[in-house]
Amino acid sequence: MSDTIVALATPTGRSGIGVVRLSGEAAVKIAASLTRNKEFSPRHSHLFSLSDPATNEVIDEAIVTYFKAPNSFTGEDVIEISCHGSPVLLRQVIDICLAQGARMAEPGEFSLRALANGRMNLAEAEAIRDLIDSQTVASARQAVRQMRGEFSHQLQPIKDELLDVIVVLESALEFVEDDLPKTQSENIKLRLAEIANDVNKIAATFKAGKLIRDGLRVALVGRPNVGKSSLFNALLGSDRAIVTDIAGTTRDQIHERFTVGDIPISLIDTAGLRDTTDTVESIGVERSRRTMADADIVLVMLDATDDVTSEDQEIIQSVRDVPHLIVLNKSDKPDAISVAELRTNFERNAADLFDIQTSKIIATSAKTGSGLDDLQQAIIEPFAQHDNSSNGFLVTDARHHDLLLRSADEIRHSIDLLEQHQSEEIVLIGLHNALRYLGQITGETTTEDMLTRIFSTFCIGK
Repeated sequence: MSDTIVALATPTGRSGIGVVRLSGEAAVKIAASLTRNKEFSPRHSHLFSLSDPATNEVIDEAIVTYFKAPNSFTGEDVIEISCHGSPVLLRQVIDICLAQGARMAEPGEFSLRALANGRMNLAEAEAIRDLIDSQTVASARQAVRQMRGEFSHQLQPIKDELLDVIVVLESALEFVEDDLPKTQSENIKLRLAEIANDVNKIAATFKAGKLIRDGLRVALVGRPNVGKSSLFNALLGSDRAIVTDIAGTTRDQIHERFTVGDIPISLIDTAGLRDTTDTVESIGVERSRRTMADADIVLVMLDATDDVTSEDQEIIQSVRDVPHLIVLNKSDKPDAISVAELRTNFERNAADLFDIQTSKIIATSAKTGSGLDDLQQAIIEPFAQHDNSSNGFLVTDARHHDLLLRSADEIRHSIDLLEQHQSEEIVLIGLHNALRYLGQITGETTTEDMLTRIFSTFCIGK
């Protein structure tokens, strides 16, 4: 018998409705004490007055739904109480449940109980978290596919085939005194190569999957007053950053999110890069340099109406080995230089520092909006070319990707051992490891410490 847990299943704060969820052997008893009702019909919702058992005071009217074990989300008796969404009222309902013997749920504990009771596997449980955290339609679509078991269904034939090979080698180890016949050994190597190839194909989708799930970190850098904050606002479509003619207005980073083609973009407006004696501004400049190092792509802004300065050259030189774009802002001005003129000027004055021909340059105007569409497409182009989200399931979780790679490596190592005519006992070590890694994806062989770490990333009510 498990203890009974309680949590708010809806976000904190004021709302029309708030849902308090109970799961465990005392869930029905606690609901009865709240509603003064002893019988609940499974999978039926009823309107009840909620009362505090200590004072008999009516505190709200609520819809109560009962899900009887084992046909519930957790596999246990589950009660969901839909109250009015006052934070004070919801806290009062939870306090009453605690006083009646429940305890507060840990992060992800409802999903963990569903896993323990066989209602879902670990990959499907993680998909619930990803669905809740999804930022775009594409990421939500991938999470739903995983939640419905598509990833598990792809892995099952691979695990079955690997297990078949293990059985053959285990049998040879037990019942055959001589080495495996050459034809059988070659057949096993071919089967293992196909298994490793299938695992690698699934793992290869991670680049696109990670992009859809986590998106890109894009850093907007440049010397002061080139228009970074104006472009930041233009890309977001709102006046998020303060814009003035005073150099050094932006002292610290500003983060905002938007999407381009179903890819989440985390855009970071940074302090202008220059030498300064101002203590606060110098801290912002140092943070800007760290942000450049951590970004997936750096947008280096130049002012199309100014000559390229030594500071501009230094900034461009600093990003030569990382993905970057050069943004020629204020291109709507009459005295603005063109992209071709910028390339010519750079080759004439700074060719020994940097080969600008290798950089993509986008002419934009934060004021008129020209070039913004081209800039957005240029940001995602190097990454989105591998996005096949519409064609199949994508691996989106770094843990899954790592386990797939480990499994494929173990299988390839076992093939090498077979070619070296090592004993079946040695070959089997890697194959058992590979099967264990695949099992860790769906939770069949996952340790308790790993489960604790995974479910700690869930929200409390799930």
